[in-house]
Amino acid sequence: MTFKIAFLIYNGVAELDFVGPKDVFFASNWLAKRNDELYLVAPSKDPVTCLGGLRVLPDHDFAGAPLPDLLVVPGTAEPTPQNDNMELLAWVEKASKHCTWTTSVCTGASILLAAGPAKGRKITSHAMAIEPLRARKEATVLDHVRYVADGKVVTSAGVSAGIDMALWLVGQMHGADHARAVQQVLEYYPEPPYGVERETMATPAHAVQ
Repeated sequence: MTFKIAFLIYNGVAELDFVGPKDVFFASNWLAKRNDELYLVAPSKDPVTCLGGLRVLPDHDFAGAPLPDLLVVPGTAEPTPQNDNMELLAWVEKASKHCTWTTSVCTGASILLAAGPAKGRKITSHAMAIEPLRARKEATVLDHVRYVADGKVVTSAGVSAGIDMALWLVGQMHGADHARAVQQVLEYYPEPPYGVERETMATPAHAVQ
């Protein structure tokens, strides 16, 4: 069965928040010789200008987008415009109801909270967004974790954590051995040259079921 994976994009979206997970699912498709459908969804079919200036063409607008089985909601530097965009929030809520998995990267968790799917859940986000999310008192916000799974809602910390989350999801869908093979194909073994010790972050990934 073909699995539909949608990536929400909008002006100001952080590039790696959706490109990283998209490459994980693409590599999974390629290795398993699957035909899962990966597509970008935006408010319109006009080019989207990302946070870093990259311009991207959506595959679908909200009116014509197929309802996904897995939704990835990426973040941005300031999610308030998306949190106040009723058309965007309505589409996220509608798509989520159809999804096996509803996910976010970075401040995409703020959008999921505004749209409804993350309300009452355990969630995480970029370290700089943790306290603003907690102040909303609509979810249990965890810090010092790479990703959190609460039921069908999976949220990840900032930027690169979306790759970890996507690999975990591939493991849930197709097994841990396949996810390890995807990781090997991507050569995703992070060793940053200027690594920083993060207090209390002994466990690099944390999933709550």
